[in-house]
Amino acid sequence: MAGNKAQINAVQTKPVEVSQQIQDGEKFIKWDEDSGVATPVTLKVDKFGFYLHWIDQNNEMDILDIATIRDTRTGKYAKIPKDSKLKSLVTMGSQDSLEDKTVTICYGSDFVNMTFINFCTTRAEIAQHWTDQLLQLAYNLTQLNTSTTMFLQKAHTRLVLTVDKAGKIPVKKMFTQNKEDRKRVEKALDISGLPSGKNDAVPLQKFQFEDFFNFYKSLTQRSDVEKVFEGIVGNTKRRLMSVKQFVEFLNLTQRDPRLNEILYPYANEARAKDIIIQYEPNKYNANRGQLSFDGFLRYLMSEDNPIVAVTKFELSDDMDQPLAHYFINSSHNTYLTGHQLTGKSSVEIYRQCLLAGCRCVELDFWNGKFDEPVIVHGYTFVPEIHARDVIEAIAESAFKTSEFPVILSFENHCNPRQQAKIAQYCRELFGEMLLDAPLESHKLEPGQELPPPALLKRKIIIKNKKKHHHHHHKKHHKKQHALPLEGEETPQETDENGIVNPAAEGENGPPPDIIPENEVVDGVVNNGEQQIRNGDVSHAPMLQQRQNSRDSELIYYNNFILFFLIDIYIDDEDESSTEEDESNVEDIKFRMGDKVPAPDKVATSAKETEAGAEISALVNYVQPVHFNSFESAEKKNRMYEMSSFDEKQATTLLKERPLEFVNYNKHQLSRVYPAGTRFDSSNFMPQVFWNAGCQLVALNYQTLDLAMQLNLGIFEYNQRCGYILKPEFMRRKDRRLDPFAESTVDGIIAGTVHIHVISAQFLTDKRVGTYVEVDMFGLPADTVRKKFRTKIVPNNGINPVYDEEPFVFKKVVLPELASIRIAAYEESGRLIGHRVLPVVGLCPGYRHVALRTECGQPLPLASLFLHVIVKDYVPDGLSELAEALANPIKYQSEVEKREKQLMVLTDCLDEPSEEIEEKDKVGETPTASKSTEETVKTKRVQSVGELPVLQPTTSSTHGRPSIIGINTSETPEVEDNAPSPVVQFVDASANKSPVNASTSEEVVAESLEKLMENKLVKEKKSELEKKLESLRKKHEKEKIRIQSQKGSLDGEKHKSKFCMSHKLVKRLSSRNMLVSVSRKTLI
Repeated sequence: MAGNKAQINAVQTKPVEVSQQIQDGEKFIKWDEDSGVATPVTLKVDKFGFYLHWIDQNNEMDILDIATIRDTRTGKYAKIPKDSKLKSLVTMGSQDSLEDKTVTICYGSDFVNMTFINFCTTRAEIAQHWTDQLLQLAYNLTQLNTSTTMFLQKAHTRLVLTVDKAGKIPVKKMFTQNKEDRKRVEKALDISGLPSGKNDAVPLQKFQFEDFFNFYKSLTQRSDVEKVFEGIVGNTKRRLMSVKQFVEFLNLTQRDPRLNEILYPYANEARAKDIIIQYEPNKYNANRGQLSFDGFLRYLMSEDNPIVAVTKFELSDDMDQPLAHYFINSSHNTYLTGHQLTGKSSVEIYRQCLLAGCRCVELDFWNGKFDEPVIVHGYTFVPEIHARDVIEAIAESAFKTSEFPVILSFENHCNPRQQAKIAQYCRELFGEMLLDAPLESHKLEPGQELPPPALLKRKIIIKNKKKHHHHHHKKHHKKQHALPLEGEETPQETDENGIVNPAAEGENGPPPDIIPENEVVDGVVNNGEQQIRNGDVSHAPMLQQRQNSRDSELIYYNNFILFFLIDIYIDDEDESSTEEDESNVEDIKFRMGDKVPAPDKVATSAKETEAGAEISALVNYVQPVHFNSFESAEKKNRMYEMSSFDEKQATTLLKERPLEFVNYNKHQLSRVYPAGTRFDSSNFMPQVFWNAGCQLVALNYQTLDLAMQLNLGIFEYNQRCGYILKPEFMRRKDRRLDPFAESTVDGIIAGTVHIHVISAQFLTDKRVGTYVEVDMFGLPADTVRKKFRTKIVPNNGINPVYDEEPFVFKKVVLPELASIRIAAYEESGRLIGHRVLPVVGLCPGYRHVALRTECGQPLPLASLFLHVIVKDYVPDGLSELAEALANPIKYQSEVEKREKQLMVLTDCLDEPSEEIEEKDKVGETPTASKSTEETVKTKRVQSVGELPVLQPTTSSTHGRPSIIGINTSETPEVEDNAPSPVVQFVDASANKSPVNASTSEEVVAESLEKLMENKLVKEKKSELEKKLESLRKKHEKEKIRIQSQKGSLDGEKHKSKFCMSHKLVKRLSSRNMLVSVSRKTLI
């Protein structure tokens, strides 16, 4: 708001800092409007910043989880008592105004159902300090994305705060659980040496965090982690991990192989020792560089072992790219808090959406009484709210949690007078925040890119139809016809929401108190008729005001419902500009027959043009226009023009012109909104349109369905600023992306992801079965849903162990667009919690994942234990070679191991039989499996570019087609249940069998040179060459390190060969001696 002090961005990524002032506490008066009670309290925050708690004069304590706080307010926007008596009770201290001394805290589990708590203090500066501190704690991303250990610390802190009057923690408050689980809790307390009786209490001095951690281990019995630990150290009695073993674990299991080795070097012994010293509780072990199971568990649960790279939560994206290069967090019909027809509207939800990082909200303006514009969902039962209140709420909340620009999507149904009032409110309330003129560096010219978010910080951008100054001759207003309803022809229009607006005509239209007869509406006298698609509409159609007669209301209600059903056959939106779409008034098309003659455009008077100019003057970088074609948009080359599509229109464009849609979104903004038939305020899947590069994918924030959960999860990253930079290949002019690509995109390295769900902790306190699902969202080729699901573990919400086969996403074509959703469910299908994780930024290894609610708030203690593998995708044929180049030491050790195994066989070898020698002389090849395997292996691991020549021909034996290079002429017919024959590769030139022209037509093979010129082959060759080059570089680095080792190995090999040869010589010599002796005896 103009004149307000600059707002401080509450979102922080630095470690939590709780000021000593709010730790020590402050005297406040807590008041409640409903009860009329004012209670003196002492307000405090714990040292970790987890909980706000207050104690009254009777030492009764109340606690509020700071993570659930949505907003804090003081001054003009704080609530004050309406009752004069209550107001006098809470007024104390200095002469500052009561608003300035009041702190209003807003909290809730979603965006709609908010609860307010109010505290009054003695001075304005105290109220301001608490307001700022609490908001920063609530939006601290380090706190929200903390480790499993810190969530345990949070649980411990709550227990410590809930002591009884004797200063002890009642055992029954440890966990709220069922009877069977309560026995487990009592047993774990007993094992930990703590009081375990139902009516016992634990003294605080015996319940420090170390005691609580030991209790946690006893309760959860982390056998899942113990299995991992034993796999590293082996079944030794000492059960300690050495520094060398820990280094190997960090580098081979926990390290992301996709990282650059220079920027992200491998862990060394020094780093491993630092971690051991930090997490090993036994100081003797720590000083000796040894890690126990306890220390290993603490490390796996720590902030040093996150599931997502910490940098993903920071402002890590380049914010200097054009506006069209970002996905922008967007809301649809923001004012609604529920159903599209019968729900309520709210000013508060605008604040909640903006605070959650939404950067594009929608305002539907209609003419209100007394020339005051209102916001309402036209022709529904939704109540109206005042436009000024909404604009003021936006001004107050727009930049509290993000300083990047906010786009206001106006859908304006007002007459010129009230449009001018809207423009006045924008200038008055937004002040300097309003971007009412283009920047000097980015003028509104064809070919000029949109300005970047970094240049538009703390700016509000208006999206409204841009009216241009054109003078037209007045034309007579002709009666318009529409789809008949109950035998009548009722004029109507539709808007972006799919709302069909019937004209005021008799019983079937809005009554006279909505549009009085003969009232001037936008320069046209209303005589019971209304023009279709002229942009000029009536007063806000409030159904509650339509008729006093119940019968009349029911008649209109029935018509109203029918009008909504008609929406199926009507285009939902027309955002044409009067400059280039003067005659575009035939956008309402009826697929059941064209009954709408093209209306004439009504002229506007000078006064109307002047009034329209007020709101038009505020529009610059986001000018909505009617979408004609991609070719037209490319020809005009106006980056500042944008178009909106409902999900059906956008889907059609995506299916028919996918490449063009992606290219369009490289330069211009597009907005996609839910279809008008989604009366229940459900959402479409936003990933569909992110794949096309659509920036403003608008969703119903009031509905926390899967689509909204995915949206909140994606925009949680990049400091929750509401802007996510699109992948490079979706921004560059010289790159083309097919959203339906199934093969690897040129220049993009595909990925492979393995998710092994091992176990869970504290999913629910109910005695029910649980299971976990793992889905991936991305391009259609990458999207996997409802496929990967663990078994159901019955009656165990504390520590269920799943530990089945890993879920493998073999080939992720575009990792930068892909994300993984991991969700835990009760066996009934009810969601317990979930988490959305980006594939790029996902940390491999053994990791704990803290779960979230549908609204993205952390669940207390609920977590999953996973083993994650992420790596570059390697085709099956090259996997062995890639493994050898990536890890030559391991590959070499495998070769040596096989050689030693073969030595056991060669040690007892006799000389070859004479029969085999004779066959070798003749030139016959024994049909041993070894030769076949070697041939297959040789063919499989071939150099890049050497593709086998596959020539279709005809088998001389069976008359069926075969392939040159695969010998099928001697393959017998196989029964259905018989094992498949071994495929044997032979030289194509050796195949001399004639082609049987009578049984099949001869097919001439392409030459190798021609095949190599094929585009797909060239792309594949280029891709493989790049991968091999990368692997060769890694190989060269490792080569130096194994030179000394190789020398020693060569010596051992020589020695072993010599020994073997010596043994064979001795055997042959002794045998020859026996033969000589026997011959002499015979002689």
